[in-house]
Amino acid sequence: MRITVRVQPGASRTAVGGQYGEAGAGQPAVLVVRVRQRAVDGAATAAALEAVAAAFGARRSAVRLVAGERSRTKVLELEPAPADAAERFEALLHPL
Repeated sequence: MRITVRVQPGASRTAVGGQYGEAGAGQPAVLVVRVRQRAVDGAATAAALEAVAAAFGARRSAVRLVAGERSRTKVLELEPAPADAAERFEALLHPL
């Protein structure tokens, strides 16, 4: 399962949830990932991968960066994806 995320480094706390921008017209939904680490030497990216793994109930090794190493917008691959990954993704996009 591939997901697109928007990383917000330097946040007050690490959290996964919310939607960045508008989905539709061929554009995927973008999940917001806030991390405490600054965008220095890949620290924010590593923290984002850990946060996404925790949010999906997966091991860190199951989350791989596909694109966007130096960008705030990243494409991640979750493999193997948990059985309820699609439902978790939708719940994270629209938190209560």
